[in-house]
Amino acid sequence: MKKKDRKIFVLDTSVILYDHSAIESFQEHDVAIPIQVLEELDTFKKGNGTINFEAREFIRHLDGLVQHDLLTEWVPLNGSTKGQFKVVAKHDLNGVDATKVFQDGKNDHQILNAALTLQRQNKDRKVILVSKDIALRLKAKSLNIVSEDFLTGKVRDLGRNLFTGLTVEEHMDENAIEELFIHGVVPLEQFGPEPQGNHFFILKNGKKKVLAKYDPRTRMVARVEKRAVFGITPKNAEQTLAISALMDPEIKLVTMQGAAGTGKTLLALACALEQRRDYRQIFITRPVVPLSNKDIGYLPGDIQSKMDPYMQPIWDNLKLIRGNFEKNDNTLKRIDEMVENEKITVAPLAYIRGRSLSNIFFIVDEAQNLTPLEVKTVISRAGEGTKIVFTGDVHQIDTPYLDSESNGLSYLIDKAKGDPLFAHITLEKGERSALANLANDRL
Repeated sequence: MKKKDRKIFVLDTSVILYDHSAIESFQEHDVAIPIQVLEELDTFKKGNGTINFEAREFIRHLDGLVQHDLLTEWVPLNGSTKGQFKVVAKHDLNGVDATKVFQDGKNDHQILNAALTLQRQNKDRKVILVSKDIALRLKAKSLNIVSEDFLTGKVRDLGRNLFTGLTVEEHMDENAIEELFIHGVVPLEQFGPEPQGNHFFILKNGKKKVLAKYDPRTRMVARVEKRAVFGITPKNAEQTLAISALMDPEIKLVTMQGAAGTGKTLLALACALEQRRDYRQIFITRPVVPLSNKDIGYLPGDIQSKMDPYMQPIWDNLKLIRGNFEKNDNTLKRIDEMVENEKITVAPLAYIRGRSLSNIFFIVDEAQNLTPLEVKTVISRAGEGTKIVFTGDVHQIDTPYLDSESNGLSYLIDKAKGDPLFAHITLEKGERSALANLANDRL
């Protein structure tokens, strides 16, 4: 490729905190890092969070990459790529100065100036700012800088293509429905092309309806029966199908996607308690998304008091389950004993790094606030006998620089579909209350 055809990609801090290996993702093109990005990474290098890990890994990678070279000169990148890398430390501006345009010298505007400098110095080449910060991309475009999102790990055209795990067949052959009711299974041949592994069906013919699941191990479609778990009875077809996946010992990885009030966390917790004798521990967690970008360490109190506001929704679900039993029921005593003996553990996600999770029923709530790498980190911790459940709403993102297409839950659903160890169900109908449904549907 001729030099003039090679693009220059300028990476923002948000890209590196999302994926420390992003620098290797641009094939034969060149990559530039504004020096302000290194300054910002230095502030992120301490801590237990994933972004802290990403910052440290990138700094180490960069140190190994340059060795004795100067960062202000183009340095060859590793691997088969013929691209080069450099740090932009000084600005060469003639005309547009982002710090003056926006009347602020903050790092974002210095990063824009780095892109403007590269444009001025490489007039025959295309310079592109890559950022997961939408506001920064818009500012760049206002200064005539081409700007793009970092698309690695992004599920494109999510609205049309995200796997739901469910097919509704309105005009199913009546004989197949009868056979499912009588024998419990029917051969795959009656369903046409082979579906994804552990795919769910709602099969209808007039007033007749049956729920079913395709088992890739037997290549049969089996009827799914409604069942209650630990005092919780499913209120709709999707919840019934979700319970079948959560209770299947052969399915080791389950994802549930749906709006608030569809019962995702409640079902996962109830199924975990129903199978409490089959697992050494029930571990429930959710990512901590602090307000004002401050780590929870700045809050007063011990670790428990810091975490309580973030973990309260999990305790609320456990309280709802306890409410299904009479006060003198021994089940209540067993639940309390499980909490006291840490048979049930609620903890922030950051504390699992380095652990081996063997024979654990592991629930990750609000998984849409994780990056694809964080999801991979969790699953890679799984030991023998462990089952992992991810729940969340991909349209309700609270983490900066993630969206409905780039979050870890969407990525997992898209990449894992079809694997015999994996099952997914999208819960559509809210069951929390009529008022909650109004909020989801109309507001």
